[in-house]
Amino acid sequence: MQRRDFLKLSMGTAAVAAFASHANAQGEVKQIRIGYQKTGVLVIARQQAVLEKHFTPQGIDVKWIEFSSGPPMMEAMNVGSVDFGAVGDSPPVFAQAAGAAIVYAAGQPITNGQGILVPKESPIRSIADLKGKRIGFTKGSSAHNVVVQTLEQAGLIYADITPVYLTPPDAGPAFANGSIEAWAIWDPYFAIGETRQNGRILINAREVTKTNSFYIANRDFARNHGTILQQIVDVTTAAGRWAEQHRDEVARSLAAITGVPLDIQTVAANRANFVVGPVTDDIVATQQDVADRFYKIGLIPKPIVVRDIVWRSTAI
Repeated sequence: MQRRDFLKLSMGTAAVAAFASHANAQGEVKQIRIGYQKTGVLVIARQQAVLEKHFTPQGIDVKWIEFSSGPPMMEAMNVGSVDFGAVGDSPPVFAQAAGAAIVYAAGQPITNGQGILVPKESPIRSIADLKGKRIGFTKGSSAHNVVVQTLEQAGLIYADITPVYLTPPDAGPAFANGSIEAWAIWDPYFAIGETRQNGRILINAREVTKTNSFYIANRDFARNHGTILQQIVDVTTAAGRWAEQHRDEVARSLAAITGVPLDIQTVAANRANFVVGPVTDDIVATQQDVADRFYKIGLIPKPIVVRDIVWRSTAI
């Protein structure tokens, strides 16, 4: 992905205006913009209004912005339209390679809930059977990494498949009508594919590699408002601890906020990991492997050092 492709959003008038309204003349934060997707701890935090309860007494509003996947969230964060958000492992790699203004604020190991689906009646029974097939996934997403590493496990290369770059809402119908022969995706879409679209799990990501999701912050926000960022991380971490012990309530929260049916969100909630923590050396090493692999096969234009953009709070 080239820099011009990723950074297609520029600091135009609208973005400048949005950034200006974000803080007052003294540089004090008046609003925090949170990017979220249809699953995860931030959805629970939104449903329970835990960030609002924490920041309203400080005179700070919270604005929630939904994204269908991580890459557009990284674009918005780069131009200062989003302050904090949750994504998979690949979007920040592409973003860092493109020079985006982001930092890693916290990490979360992914233990389940993503992989590659094929139709139940498909003749595809092994990873090797993916050779020559059309695989749908979102370019630059965590599913992109799952595809790359899955192919490697079978001794295949990226050129052995036909990638079909689709957003999750577009990939679902394409999978259901046979326009793609496999679909690499994460929950709740992974669960939708299984339960609503006649999908069969070919591979779970955990069988292929260790993966992580991340809480990313705009670099200037982290630099100028580190105390507030630490509070966001702390509240999010607490929401994750609560979620680990209340999965039925989590499923109801996810369904209420996202509109995804309760039975699907129950599947997703029951197999998810909600533990939020620091970006450890092990997480950095795993993420560096992703970045190195993407550079090796030409998915990013230059090598990057993941540790260079890991945020360290002075409160730690």
